Amino acid sequence: MSGPRITVGVATCGRPEGLARCLAGLLEQTEPAFEIVVVDQAPGAAARAGSAQAGARYVEQERRGLSASRNRALVECTGDVLAVTDDDCVPDPGWIAGLAAALTREPAPAAVSGPILPPRGEQPPGTYAISLRESEAPVDHAGGVPPWQAGSGANFAAAAERLRALGGWDERLGTGSPGRAAEDADLLYRLLRDGGTVRYEPTAVVRHAHAASSDVRSRLFRFHDDRNRLLMLTKNAPAGLALRSAARYPLTVASLTLRQGPGAAMTTTRLRALASYLRLLPRMLRRRRSIARSAVVPPSESVALLVAD
Repeated sequence: MSGPRITVGVATCGRPEGLARCLAGLLEQTEPAFEIVVVDQAPGAAARAGSAQAGARYVEQERRGLSASRNRALVECTGDVLAVTDDDCVPDPGWIAGLAAALTREPAPAAVSGPILPPRGEQPPGTYAISLRESEAPVDHAGGVPPWQAGSGANFAAAAERLRALGGWDERLGTGSPGRAAEDADLLYRLLRDGGTVRYEPTAVVRHAHAASSDVRSRLFRFHDDRNRLLMLTKNAPAGLALRSAARYPLTVASLTLRQGPGAAMTTTRLRALASYLRLLPRMLRRRRSIARSAVVPPSESVALLVAD
């Protein structure tokens, strides 16, 4: 097998049918994975049997969230590169080959992401295509780019040793954690601030299942989008930007309360987001101090990684 040895880590939690589709996609790759590691936070006989049939290593883990699952895959990884995806995703046959080509093309990037497209076939009624990245243009993201533009966690690969050096995924963020989301943007930010390049490779395609609760107009989306944006800025942004954002949000909530009334759905959602942010604030401040000690890009430049021009 030429090129980097790519370990694929698949996070799963109580979705054996989705896991089976993901593993089937991995078995159809034009360039096979060096190894497949399934980390299951809701272990069951069907998932265990499906993993064994696919030749994957099956690891059981207590339910601690998506970031913990990714970190366990990183611990288990014996390849040069860890590529990650989820049990609601199916990689196209050229996914691993596309990742390998992008990782070895000079100048070598720190990480690779790629398109996230909806599944083939008709979209079920009442569902939404989520986390889509549909560009067909290759691009290297470095320096002044917001991390959420650089990639997504469902289609991501990086050298295992670099991920370990960065401390892996923040287990306070991501689905199933107190933060519930933004673990991918946080890791991408740290890669970029560490001086790395994130390469978008159009041939490395993953297809993401439709979801029933992720419409941008939903209260669930608004809660996590608002709260996690504040957490990301508190943890990673220069002090002035972080303080301005944290101070502005209560004013926004107050303005909405005056216009819509205290019982309006989006008003109560934003109040919940603010309360949740304040509960998590001490943890983010401790992590902020840790990141500042190891960062390569100075704070005066890192603002460009968090706010688009």
